[in-house]
Amino acid sequence: MNAEAKTGIVIPAVLTAVAFVILVGLGSWQLQRLHWKEELMARVAQRIEEPPAPLPPRSEWADLDYARWEYRPVTLHGRFDHGREARVYTLLSEPKGREQGAGYFILTPLSLADGSGTVIVNRGFVPQERAGPETRSEGQTEGDVTVTGLLRAPEAGNMFTPAPDPQRKLFFSRDAADIAAGYGITDAAPFTVDADATSNPGGLPQGGETRIAFPNRHLEYALTWYGLAAGLLGVFGAWAWSRRRRS
Repeated sequence: MNAEAKTGIVIPAVLTAVAFVILVGLGSWQLQRLHWKEELMARVAQRIEEPPAPLPPRSEWADLDYARWEYRPVTLHGRFDHGREARVYTLLSEPKGREQGAGYFILTPLSLADGSGTVIVNRGFVPQERAGPETRSEGQTEGDVTVTGLLRAPEAGNMFTPAPDPQRKLFFSRDAADIAAGYGITDAAPFTVDADATSNPGGLPQGGETRIAFPNRHLEYALTWYGLAAGLLGVFGAWAWSRRRRS
């Protein structure tokens, strides 16, 4: 290979090396994410089987460590404010109870018995035709109640999430802050609690429908990045070989 040909291959070789390092780095990052995701899934699977703990005190709400608390069973005591329940549309395709299909999660403020604040409780699923509370009056528990369920971090919306419509009791994410703001609740916890199936003996809402699912395609992504890195080397090698033969 003459000097001119050698010079002409240097820049493509450098660019190829840089791109190769980036692609391999992305693949390795996905393997790290895979390891993290598997640890998370194992930790959550173990956590949901723990005995219920008392609700974190009000003093910890603002800085609650969700890595330690999310999906942890908790018990809380208080009274539901059924007049300010919120409906969040969902499609329940793998129910644990009898009802399924299109419907709503019913999130209801619960004023804690000790007066420390309000917790938005996801009482469970109702089908669309039972969205109105008058159609499920047997489940509108009055008086002091005890609720056991899984503590959940706020579900953030995105730029495509519609604005809440408190007048119609419609909300579009399990975000306690949105629900509290929509109903003028000033002492609400930033988290929600998903009630279990035993918390509503009256039937609907159908509790215990927490979706514990973590998308885990990190191995697939890692193999894709590594495959692209290998393909890049192959393309560069073939190009360099043909260039050398021509020179």
